[in-house]
Amino acid sequence: MKQLIKLFWKRLSSPSRAAAGLLLGLGFTGGILFWGAFNTGMEATNTEAFCSACHAPIVAEVRETIHYSNRSGVRAICSDCHVPHPWTDKIVRKVQASKELVAYAMGTINTTEKFRQRRGYLANREWQRMKENDSQECRNCHNFDYMDFSEQGQRSVVQHSTALASGEKTCVDCHKGISHKLPDMHGVEGW
Repeated sequence: MKQLIKLFWKRLSSPSRAAAGLLLGLGFTGGILFWGAFNTGMEATNTEAFCSACHAPIVAEVRETIHYSNRSGVRAICSDCHVPHPWTDKIVRKVQASKELVAYAMGTINTTEKFRQRRGYLANREWQRMKENDSQECRNCHNFDYMDFSEQGQRSVVQHSTALASGEKTCVDCHKGISHKLPDMHGVEGW
């Protein structure tokens, strides 16, 4: 009996090649399935339909701007401006945005009226985030190196060349309200 127990434990401590192969295969397959589901979820939350479930008034506003309809036919959707493109930055932003989903589920902003009451705070927080990351999302499409200053108005040329030279300003410093109506900032801290 003692020998049988020893053999049993020896077998457990050194599994067969088939068992090791099965475990590795299951782990690899599980990893691929997890990655696929994770990526699918990430992309599903980057759609205009997903955003408009909670932010319908904002999405409606964007449809009235040049970012939505323009002569070049290039359309920006919510995630183009509010989700960084580099993968690691995108993950960080998605984790931060999960707080917004919780607020919506808890009823903090689940009606148009509640959303409007918090809109100034939310906008200020988003502007601060964009200032801290040097308007990274704007720069995915707009790049000083490719701007044709000869095609811009005189005021724009002065502002863009000054911002480029100083490096102190970022897009959101001057372009608040470019895609959304400016919210009522009465009583919003830091405004």
